[in-house]
Formats: sequence, structure tokens, C-alpha cells
Amino acid sequence: MKFTVSNLPSSMFLLVFFIALVSHTHGSKIDHHRSNKHVPLFIFGDSFLDAGNNNYINTTTLDQANFLPYGETYFKFPTGRFSDGRLISDFIAEYANLPLVPPYLQPGNSNYYGGVNFASGGAGALVETFQGSVIPFKTQARNYEKVGALLRHKLGSSEAKLLLSSAVYMFSIGSNDYLSPFLTHSDVLNSYSHSEYVGMVVANMTSIIKEIYKRGARKFVFMTLPPLGCLPGTRIIQLQGNGKCLQELSALASLHNGVLKVVLLQLDKQLKGFKFALYDFSADLTQMINHPLKYGLKEGKSACCGSGPFRGVYSCGGKRGEKQFELCDKPNEYLFWDSYHLTESAYKKFADRMWGFPNNSSNIGYYTIRDLFQLP
Repeated sequence: MKFTVSNLPSSMFLLVFFIALVSHTHGSKIDHHRSNKHVPLFIFGDSFLDAGNNNYINTTTLDQANFLPYGETYFKFPTGRFSDGRLISDFIAEYANLPLVPPYLQPGNSNYYGGVNFASGGAGALVETFQGSVIPFKTQARNYEKVGALLRHKLGSSEAKLLLSSAVYMFSIGSNDYLSPFLTHSDVLNSYSHSEYVGMVVANMTSIIKEIYKRGARKFVFMTLPPLGCLPGTRIIQLQGNGKCLQELSALASLHNGVLKVVLLQLDKQLKGFKFALYDFSADLTQMINHPLKYGLKEGKSACCGSGPFRGVYSCGGKRGEKQFELCDKPNEYLFWDSYHLTESAYKKFADRMWGFPNNSSNIGYYTIRDLFQLP
């Protein structure tokens, strides 16, 4: 099916009011008082977890998803999520008996007892990554600091400290630090060896994690980076690559994942009360790319929405320079929604495995995210 941007109803571009209400219309209402039954969820990172913060910043449509067909499957309108529906974090919230965790920048959002989502599509651990178009990880941490101050004002110091230490903190960060040099044709990787560049990314990430810990966080959940060279949008970078994965990019992600494991084990020893879960997103995504049928999918390499080979051209929605795009009929049969992001159907499968059902061996470390929600 082919679309152009002019086919889309103009009313869909006036949905800020409805976007702001999404966490009320598609989830149980957040109590005005903290409930001891619910552990808050604070979310940081990039477009894998952004629930709509980029709707409210001065950026371009390259870093936004507030237009159709984004959101069409579950919400029936675009929320700013880079998918046809819900994200991994939305399902994790559901499994933890929480409503959808609202974006920090959503107008009127000042109730943080159930947590809040700071993630920004395009963000990286390095401030220079897509600088000026996204909310960097460092700024997300500063926003968390503001939330902590507000909670101390509302609840008092001891009660706020208890809430923040009992909460679970979920992260997806790093992918854009490695994607950006390839997508912007930057020569930054010519100035550093792979190990030096990965060292910079992980060092920045670690410094910010320590700041978040210092501000009260104790229970951390991380995801390994996906095989970045095997996304539809990166397969097409090599003009004569015959659609093969871009090995240099996947090698950077793999190196990052190895260093991240070592650093987390070090933090576990260094920081009192620090607990972490590390979900091997890379291993599971690789399996689904190569064996989609085994996971109830029909297509593991091409995107549902986009254009060109593998629908890897980032044209989904017709608002990123190229107006024409293709859209599959059944997103739930696809692993990839657009050039770089996954379908709701896929995100649910990952969330299930991350949570620990069915029996899942893709968690690295002492805990799963479910364990962290159950710990005091």
C-alpha cells in the first residue's frame, strides 16, 4: 500500500490535546496519593523508550513520531512513540501494575508518584550526539533531579527518599552515539579507535548513572544495544552490500555491550545498595531477525513502513523529506516498524522475555526486572 503525506487527515495534526490525555485513556488512573502497592518506574534513554517527549521540543520530524501512521495499532492516533503502538516500557509498566508512564514534558504532568519518562528519540550518552535536536542523557538526569526536588517538597525528605530508592530505573542509551556518525557522514570515528570511542560513550554513560544513583536511585535496568548494522535503515548504507548487515556498526555495538557488562559489575561492587538487571536485547533481536517464524513473525529484515530496499529509507509518514512511503497491511507480522524501530508486536515479545516469561535466559546478572520490582 502506498501513501503520500497529503493522504493523511489534517485533523491528525491537531492532536496535542489527545496526546496529553493518553495516559488516562489507555491505562488506569494515577492515584493522587502514593500507593504502597505500586513501585514507580523512571525511564531514560532514546527512541526505543521515548513516549512523546520530543513532541514538546524544538526539533525536526527526523526525531519525532507525532504523525500517522505512528500509533495506529493501539492508540489509533500518534502519541510520539516511534512504533505503531506500545513500547517495551509500556508493557513493563503494565506487568508492574502501573498505568502508562507519562512523558516528563507532557503539559499538566506534575504527578510523579508512579514515575515519569524522560527518554528522547535520538538521544545519546554523548552531548554531541544529534546535538540541538534531542534531550541528551545528561539533561534527562537533570530533569530527574528536578523531579526529586519536587517530590521532597511534596512528601518530605524521608518519604521522597523511600519512594526514589524503591523505584525501578529503566535505560536504553548508546545506540545513537554509534548510529549518528554513519547517518550524518561524520568523520569522528576517524579520530578514535573503536575501543577509544566506545570508552568515551560508556564513561559518559557511567558518570550520569552515578549522578542518578547519587540522587536516590538504587534499582537499575539496562538493555544491551541491538545489532545496529542489521536494522533496515543501516542495511542500505552499503550501496553494494547486497542488503547484508553493516558489520562495522554492529561491531561497535557488540564492543559496547561487552564493556557495559564489566562496568555494571564494577558499579555493583562500588556503590552501596546498587542493584542491576541487564537484558540481552541484542541476542533476542538477532534471533528474531534470523528466525522470525520461530517467534510468531513472518518478516524479520524488512520494515513495515518506509520505502526503498527493506523499506529502509526513513520515510514512514511522509514527513521526513520523502512524501511517498509504503505501509504493510499487518504490522503484527513484522519485527521492524520503520527503518530503525520495532512494532508493538515485537516490543511485547521483548518485554515478555525481559520480564521473565516464558522462562527466559536472556537476562545477564543477578536480577531480572521483575525481581527489582519485588525487592524493597
